[in-house]
Amino acid sequence: MVVVPGTRMNQLIYVETSIPSFYFETRPEVQMQARREWTREWWELAKWQDVLFTSAVVVAELRETPDPQKQQQMLDLLVAVPRLPYSDEIDTIVEVYITHKLMPVDSGGDAHHLAMASFHRCDRLVTWNCKHIANPNKIEHIRMVNSALGIHTPQLLTPLEMLEATL
Repeated sequence: MVVVPGTRMNQLIYVETSIPSFYFETRPEVQMQARREWTREWWELAKWQDVLFTSAVVVAELRETPDPQKQQQMLDLLVAVPRLPYSDEIDTIVEVYITHKLMPVDSGGDAHHLAMASFHRCDRLVTWNCKHIANPNKIEHIRMVNSALGIHTPQLLTPLEMLEATL
């Protein structure tokens, strides 16, 4: 954990693809608008209180966004966020996650996000992906597999849960 002199102990937080995506969400549904506002509120707090990281996997996923303007906005949001280094060990962890059915084969990005945050000992992985990543029904299974691999398990939280933790 990184400690900045004169401040509280900062959390190491992995920012997954859904965070910049929801930061610039434009769908009119109330739930989508709420997620956008919670994401923006959390981002404004986190960028001053915590140490944010992302990865080349996130950047690659954002580059697949079909709307060029939204794509650029999302990439710009992350321009000052350091990328965690990728290694062959990440690929091995991803394979184990898929073999142990932590993540489906077709969601390799999700497995990579969890592997990156776990391998680099991030305190938290922040995401709106509650199906494959921040799924309470998967947490114990993730802990068991990571423990067998000898790696850390970050807290898997949404921006809303992060905001509630600050109250």
